[in-house]
Amino acid sequence: MKNRVVVGLSGGVDSSVAAWLLKKQGYEVLGVTMCHFDGMEAIKADAMDVAQTLGIPWEALDVRKAFRKEVIEYFVGEYVQGRTPNPCVMCNRRIKWQALLAYAGEKGADWIATGHYARLIRLANGRISVANAVTAQKDQTYALYRLTQEQLCHTLMPVGEYSKEEVRKMAGEAGLTVAKKRDSQEICFIPDHDYAAFIEKTLQQAGQTSNALRPGDFVNGDGEVLGRHAGIAHYTVGQRKGLRLAMGHPVFVTQIKPDTNEVVLGGDGELYTTHLVCGRVNLMAGECLEGEKRVTGKIRYGHKGTPCTIRMVGQDRLECIFDEPVRAATAGQSAVFYEDGHIFCGGIIERTKK
Repeated sequence: MKNRVVVGLSGGVDSSVAAWLLKKQGYEVLGVTMCHFDGMEAIKADAMDVAQTLGIPWEALDVRKAFRKEVIEYFVGEYVQGRTPNPCVMCNRRIKWQALLAYAGEKGADWIATGHYARLIRLANGRISVANAVTAQKDQTYALYRLTQEQLCHTLMPVGEYSKEEVRKMAGEAGLTVAKKRDSQEICFIPDHDYAAFIEKTLQQAGQTSNALRPGDFVNGDGEVLGRHAGIAHYTVGQRKGLRLAMGHPVFVTQIKPDTNEVVLGGDGELYTTHLVCGRVNLMAGECLEGEKRVTGKIRYGHKGTPCTIRMVGQDRLECIFDEPVRAATAGQSAVFYEDGHIFCGGIIERTKK
């Protein structure tokens, strides 16, 4: 028997197959489902069914309090400041990994595992990095860049070696009822995708208000008023749909100004930049970054990546200059930098330059 491992079962096919693979490899598998918010009964039922099929112990963990503090408050706070956050990035480090590792400690487990499409590699300098999955289509490394060395050294990611089609086939072979379950989309705690309504409700529950939900002016780059917007929380850089503004030609959100409650509109060409600054940098592949380094940068989950040069410009802050302009780099989103197919570092975009 190999070591004991705690697998985070999300009720989906990927984490279920991760548990199945590890059991086949001889691990003693324990299943855990984290309850981040109310209304997760269906997810818990699917995870429990998977555990019963695999013949492994299963338990639900209530992490709602921590999730509200570390993820929901962060999410709302960023939108109020005119930024567009990555809640999954924060959840992975602050909630999922911390909760799994704490539970593993209680149960005497040596490992934790998830169903992420990513791989782990140990570099020549002894550090562990998250490397691209074998299938670029489902690669999930972008959302994992904030994980620490302590978290990574206890982690297994077994499905990173397979394609989605292979994972679904294995789920069918294992007799898992979730084999054909649809992948989850967007942000798990806002199933209707109405971010502004969620933000308003969250603020109301806390007895707070915000200018981010109050109407203001659409303006052009010269400050000329073009119309009225519904509140900056409704918009993100690069957005075209939902502006409800007849201009006679395509316009996009190019900037959000929370201080003046303005949303700046412009043409597609105004969305491109070669230069950005990131804060809250997490160095994964090395303990420090000295001088300039050539890497490939991704500015959002679906971005294929663009060659660039990075250098530190202060504690936990770096500057990135792309070889070619990238479109709609957005404050609050993450920029993740790769070297030879694995994460070197990443940070949260603070500002861009043309």
